[in-house]
Amino acid sequence: MIKIHHLENSRSLRILWLLEELELPYELVQYQRHATTRLAPPELKSIHPLGKSPLITDGDLVVHETGAIVEYVLTRYGDGRLMPARTSPDWVRYLQWMYYAEGSAMLPMMLHLYAGRLGEAAAPLRPRIDSEFHNHLSYMDRAVSATGYYVGSEFTAADIVLSFVAQAAQAARRLDPFAHLTAQLRALEGRSAYRRALERGGPYSLNIFWAPKP
Repeated sequence: MIKIHHLENSRSLRILWLLEELELPYELVQYQRHATTRLAPPELKSIHPLGKSPLITDGDLVVHETGAIVEYVLTRYGDGRLMPARTSPDWVRYLQWMYYAEGSAMLPMMLHLYAGRLGEAAAPLRPRIDSEFHNHLSYMDRAVSATGYYVGSEFTAADIVLSFVAQAAQAARRLDPFAHLTAQLRALEGRSAYRRALERGGPYSLNIFWAPKP
């Protein structure tokens, strides 16, 4: 059985959500962030040297990185669900979105996060960060404008993985101008599997990281 090493208020909620969508059994091991630093606890390093979440174990196998975990789960247990067939014209589009989520899309989010901690010292970087923020959210908004999904007209794992970017933007109060992305996030968070993941994973809020400082 898959064991999910789940850190509160983190990207690992998406892995719970994935398994709930697939209706797969799993064991949940929960970890709390340090109250002051908000960092992951050192216990996670006993599973993987980086001490980051998400992490899953499946027997003796340890899998880290969201994209790799999603691909492993879908390939081994998905039975063709939540991704297009490799022979489909949508396969490459799906693959690009999966890599984009933790690559290009997260960079401006993380820059925004760290710039917020630097305060006025980050002022020279702000125009470029804000420009990239808008560039990527516009790109995502256009992508979901036709069907509400990133790949074709069906819900896939790409929608799960990219939801975190939209949630972070929402916490940063940058999502409102993007009507299609806002509507998609609302629909995704209304899915029964997402609600079950929240129930099992516990309280979930990205405001502690991305909300503007008063």
